[in-house]
Amino acid sequence: MSTGQRGLRLLTAEIVECRACPRLVTWREQVAREKRSAFRDEEYWGRPVPGFGDPKARLLVVGLAPAAHGGNRTGRIFTGDRSGDWLFGALHRAGYANQPTSVHADDGLQLDDAYIAAAVRCAPPANKPTPDERDRCLPYLVRELELLEHVAVIVVLGKFAYDATARVLAQLGAPMPSPRPRFTHGVEVRTARATVVGCFHPSQQNTFTGKLTEAMLDAVFARARALGEFR
Repeated sequence: MSTGQRGLRLLTAEIVECRACPRLVTWREQVAREKRSAFRDEEYWGRPVPGFGDPKARLLVVGLAPAAHGGNRTGRIFTGDRSGDWLFGALHRAGYANQPTSVHADDGLQLDDAYIAAAVRCAPPANKPTPDERDRCLPYLVRELELLEHVAVIVVLGKFAYDATARVLAQLGAPMPSPRPRFTHGVEVRTARATVVGCFHPSQQNTFTGKLTEAMLDAVFARARALGEFR
């Protein structure tokens, strides 16, 4: 096992025990107790959700936070919800995932050359973490990126992840240019650590309205592939 793999395992163990944000702890555990009726027979994870993927990844995907009945239920980021259906379908089509679905933590999904994490590791009420909650959680992403030594491209899903990633890169001594480019779908920002690529979040709000299409998502990961191979 490499130093990076050991470091990621230790970090994962630390993340899942975190109780730093009282509001998030209360919410994630309440959801895990009360459950959604469709999942009433399942045991919810109800804890912080660590990153997942290939320790040698050149691609890092950063989301907002686990969904209350997705990652907070299954224990794996973007797993068991509609956003994950879109994300893993696109990763599979791009050659980053061995299957197009992610329904539970033991479903055989493997990522190749990709790693997925979130700016905030606990499911937040109304999918809206506070700035303080974000800032308390960001050191985990800083340490993850330090351990993911091969990452050359960071795809950020939405403006929240874009802003969080900018803070992470600044802490790592590789800040985005100032003034920072405005977040838009397809925006590319080169830094000394990695190229950041913006993507609309695959939330139902965006996919149902056509703001984000499969073709748009596929184009982002095709571009990420090209950037990773070039670097």
